[in-house]
Amino acid sequence: MKKIMRKVTVLLTTAALALGMSACAAQGGTSASASESGAVESGTTYKVGICNYVDDASLNQIVDNIQAQLETLGKENNVKFEVSYDNCNADANVLNQIVANFIADNVDLMIGVATPVAMTMQSLTEGKDIPVVFAAVSDPEGAGLVASNDAPGANITGTSDYLDTNAVMNLIFANDPDAKRIGLLYDISQDASTVPINAAKEYLDGKGIEYVEHTGTNVDEIALAAQAMVADGVDAVFTPTDNTVMTAELTIYETLANAGIPHYTGADSFALNGAFVGYGVDYANLGVETANMVKGILVDGNDPAKTPVMTFDNGTATVNTDTCKLLGLDYETVKEAFTPYCLRVQEITTAENFN
Repeated sequence: MKKIMRKVTVLLTTAALALGMSACAAQGGTSASASESGAVESGTTYKVGICNYVDDASLNQIVDNIQAQLETLGKENNVKFEVSYDNCNADANVLNQIVANFIADNVDLMIGVATPVAMTMQSLTEGKDIPVVFAAVSDPEGAGLVASNDAPGANITGTSDYLDTNAVMNLIFANDPDAKRIGLLYDISQDASTVPINAAKEYLDGKGIEYVEHTGTNVDEIALAAQAMVADGVDAVFTPTDNTVMTAELTIYETLANAGIPHYTGADSFALNGAFVGYGVDYANLGVETANMVKGILVDGNDPAKTPVMTFDNGTATVNTDTCKLLGLDYETVKEAFTPYCLRVQEITTAENFN
């Protein structure tokens, strides 16, 4: 029997309040966020439940920045955000139980990190007055979470890590104009991968470039898929913002790099874990902006249904200089090739987590 992982509760405190002041627990999301005059009572406590989809550098960075920003916002607004955090480790049964626990605990708002978590929260809170703020959902409209990014239309909104796939493809051919065969490595069950993989195929078809697909649903399967890419003799591999591959990156990056195959991916955290290039959003900033949305809903009384989904510029390419050397490439030459296609090119070295 799978055990539900122990809930870790982190109390994000505000600036010291006057002795004797009692904290008022806000109930029912936005309806309890402000008084009739629109002002928030000093010392109000908001209960926030955060569920992470899986333990990887990208999503952990988001969670860390959500919690840090909520602490800052609490101090600035003389309120408390009492955060209950859990990680379902990609287990649907555990995820359902975590969300049920949040509901039983009467949280004022839930934060779902990654598409599967957001979808479960949306389903289980239907008919309940509990706002949901999602983080790092690549295609909120396609997943059915919102009616539109501009006007979500229900008690849910959040931040998107939408990936400009064509921009990543451009980097591949900027670095290797003679590339003839591209590998597409992803988890076919990840909703976040569907749109960018289709976009990559369309791009490659348009250029008359051959591509091969290898997929997996866990670390071992992704490792085998990476080995298959080597056997297929691909010139480069593309992976979108796929959490399964992200979890496996530390396992597979040397397999690809030692074979002379650069791995182009949809987030800087992949590059942190050894991929040649991570291109996409700043996940630290995404976490900050997610927390700002939470504050806007709970403290300022913003309506999630009318709060647009926030998207971000995808213009930063992060190059792993350790992997660059393994591939026999010169970083300055790579940077020069990438610069016309990016707002910024930055370097990183291999590590397990961001500092």
